[in-house]
Amino acid sequence: MNNVEEWLSQVVWTKEGLVPAIAQDFQSGRVMMMAWMNREALTATAINGKAVYWSRSRERLWVKGETSGHEQIVKEIRLDCDYDTVLLLIEQRGGIACHTGRESCFFNVLKDGEWSSLDPVIKAPEEIYN
Repeated sequence: MNNVEEWLSQVVWTKEGLVPAIAQDFQSGRVMMMAWMNREALTATAINGKAVYWSRSRERLWVKGETSGHEQIVKEIRLDCDYDTVLLLIEQRGGIACHTGRESCFFNVLKDGEWSSLDPVIKAPEEIYN
């Protein structure tokens, strides 16, 4: 990685110092999840090749898979045309990206004025998180 500060300075951060990050399966193209990154998380992700996010609720860095084992191996990092959204092309280890035990966090669909769940639970959350 050449000059980290140089490419980090090109990212348009929110006033809280965050940028939305979308994780997309590099093979299927399915959107797996959306989370937030700060400068430290994006830097760690770029250097280590594993997805690191900023947990707003815990106010700390969160290495995806640190408790579940469902880590994300980053194949490529992209930045959108406005420089304000990161796209991570990832390999999802364990086939589960969502804390609900589903493949993707985007499992709800609006149909006939109601949200319906499309995807089954692969593994119950209580089995994933001790």
